[in-house]
Amino acid sequence: MSRAADFKPFGVDISLDDGTMTDPDTHRIVKTSTMHGYYLDETALERLIEEHGDPVHYEVFEPKIPEQDGHVRTCISKLYPGRVGDECFFTKGHYHTKLHTAETYLCISGEGLMLMKTRDGECAWEPFRPGRMVYAPPCWAHRSVNTGDAPLVSFCNYPADAGHNYGDIVDEGFPMRVFIRDGEVVIE
Repeated sequence: MSRAADFKPFGVDISLDDGTMTDPDTHRIVKTSTMHGYYLDETALERLIEEHGDPVHYEVFEPKIPEQDGHVRTCISKLYPGRVGDECFFTKGHYHTKLHTAETYLCISGEGLMLMKTRDGECAWEPFRPGRMVYAPPCWAHRSVNTGDAPLVSFCNYPADAGHNYGDIVDEGFPMRVFIRDGEVVIE
């Protein structure tokens, strides 16, 4: 393991037009078929996959930054618009492995919500719109939801050693869901 001081400064280019990072070290593509067990309507999810050829749900672009104390990891998250039945597309969501770490999101484009929850049942949400920063405090799981017709793109940063715990979200679910009904955003 190298010392933080051994890591050299660098820069990356981010396209604000299309919500991507030029030459990321990691480019994760999450397809709709990997979202089984997350949405209420499994039949609608299967129909979406069959009719649209397993579309991309979201992408994450990251430069290589050591997962060590003292560093800050960054990413671009690009969540595509869409619905599973009338439920809005969302990211899988996560707690941090180091539960007492936070994350900030700066919305670059699109519109949506950040859903957040604690293990003891407290829930909150904050709107995403271009230029709005959303803070997910320590101990809060968080998930992005796209309520619009264009990709929801956000710039994220968090302590590099925070880690991601997706498994507990699979087990616990999220108590809030977001739907479009009669052209209106509904949070239940």
